[in-house]
Amino acid sequence: MLDSRWFKAAGVAVALTLASVSATAAHAAPAPDPAAESTAAVVTLRYDDSRAGGWEAAIAAGVASWNGHVGNVKLVEAAPGTRAEIQIVATSGWPQATLGPVRPGGQARVELGSLAVAQGHDKTRIAAHELGHSLGLPDTKPGPCSQLMSGSSAGTSCANAVPNAAERARVESAYAGGLASRVPADGRVLVDAP
Repeated sequence: MLDSRWFKAAGVAVALTLASVSATAAHAAPAPDPAAESTAAVVTLRYDDSRAGGWEAAIAAGVASWNGHVGNVKLVEAAPGTRAEIQIVATSGWPQATLGPVRPGGQARVELGSLAVAQGHDKTRIAAHELGHSLGLPDTKPGPCSQLMSGSSAGTSCANAVPNAAERARVESAYAGGLASRVPADGRVLVDAP
């Protein structure tokens, strides 16, 4: 016959074994991968610059500036024949763009006007500025050269094509959580004339 001391000792041993197995299982579970989570939250917007002849280098540099400074939205060139959210065209007037933030599947237009270039404004700054409108940033005129969205008010000597910290934060906020802002795109056309 077994006495009660054996059952108590056996019960403690079983409880300790179960606690050990549970603790091991809890530590064996893989931790969430923050890189995978941040990748999943990136909004991809396609642009079509097939009608922006003469602006290719400026567009590429403007896109690279945005892609290098914001993490949750990426601009990529649309494959020929596919739908693009941002249509970029070259025009003879002043640069202008639809105020976003454009959503995946949405539509915005950027017009890169040669009139600003003829007056001495930097092509890359123009392209980055107009793309900023598509991402939801209004003009901040008048403003210093350090503000990309100050546009032509910064003068013809300004070649800054990099969004400042406040501009980057506003775009990041608009595309937080992997979706464009739930607020519909403004849709106004902003003309960057002096």
